Amino acid sequence: MRRTTIALAFALALAPAAASAQSLEKKNYNYSEWTKGLFSEAVTVTLPGAKMIFLAGVGAEDEGPTRGVIRHLGDLMGQCRYAYDKIKRVLEKNGATLADTVKIVTYVTDIRHQMDAGKCRGEAFAGMPLPVHTFLNINQLAWPGMLVEVDVTAVVGNK
Repeated sequence: MRRTTIALAFALALAPAAASAQSLEKKNYNYSEWTKGLFSEAVTVTLPGAKMIFLAGVGAEDEGPTRGVIRHLGDLMGQCRYAYDKIKRVLEKNGATLADTVKIVTYVTDIRHQMDAGKCRGEAFAGMPLPVHTFLNINQLAWPGMLVEVDVTAVVGNK
C-alpha cells in the first residue's frame, strides 16, 4: 500500500497543476497466462506529458501456463539474465526501454549473490546510465528455487 501511495504521489507531482483526476489513466497488463488472477505484470499510469510503468517481482518464473516453474535452478546469473530479458520485453510492450528506468529494487535470498546481481544489472544496462537502486537480502521469494526478483519503475514522455 505504501509503495502505491508514494508512486501515485510521484505521478501526480509530474502532472501540471491544472490536470484533473480525469487526465490520469491507470491500466493493468498481463502478458503470461499463469499470472492472470495472481497479479498484474505491469501497471501504467499515464498523465499529461508522461507515462509511468511499474513492474514488480520479475524473476525466473517460466512464462508458460504452469505456475511455479523456475528456470535456471541454482544459477543466480541465469535467473537474473532471464529476469532482465523479461523486463526488457515488458517495457518494450509499453513503449519504453531500460534507458527509461528511474528506479530498481533487487531482492536476493543470499547476500553472497550481491556481486553477481550487480554484474547482471550492469550487463543488462550495457553502458547506459544506471538508475537509482536498492538491494535487499530476504529470506525467500515467491516460489521455491527463486534466487532473485527485480522491481522496475520507468518513465517515458507521451507520444
